[in-house]
Amino acid sequence: MPLKDLLGEELYNQVIEKAGDEKVAVVSDGSYLPKEKFDEKNQEAKDYKKQVEERDEQISNLSEKAKGSEDLTKQIDDLKEQNKKQSEDYESQIKQQAFDHTLKDELTAAKVKNPKAVKALLDTDTIKLDGEKLLGLEEQLKGIQESDPYMFEEEESNEPPKPSFSTGQHNKGGGGEPASLQEALSQHFSQK
Repeated sequence: MPLKDLLGEELYNQVIEKAGDEKVAVVSDGSYLPKEKFDEKNQEAKDYKKQVEERDEQISNLSEKAKGSEDLTKQIDDLKEQNKKQSEDYESQIKQQAFDHTLKDELTAAKVKNPKAVKALLDTDTIKLDGEKLLGLEEQLKGIQESDPYMFEEEESNEPPKPSFSTGQHNKGGGGEPASLQEALSQHFSQK
């Protein structure tokens, strides 16, 4: 929902006037990723791709020069193995980041009060990322919500809270204090 629709015309104009050149974003849905973080991860990905391309080029250059030389062939094989391992590590790191980000979003959507604490209770080995959905998370969250409901925000009811009234103690008979204000007033004025 655009901020203008959320705030209304008048309030939106006041916010924009106060903010000046600063950008204003609605981040209450948990999907906001700061630009600095995005740029940092994007640059890391570009750097990794560049490293892989450089290694591939080194390997192809060495293989052309190595025709017939066993030492160079061994170096090429070693470089190929290193390249393969780095590519696997990179892919693993990217998958883990995607998993962590999706898990954080899902925990926020489930109205978890402390995502770190709930994550510690999860068996993350059994949760699998399938596209943008985590398989196996919902069942675990239901179990945690049943055993530890205090870890989740309470669902707000649309009903206003009901007032509680106490009826008080009424004294019957004579002697003691009057049971109500009306009786007290009538006793007071009858004595005069």
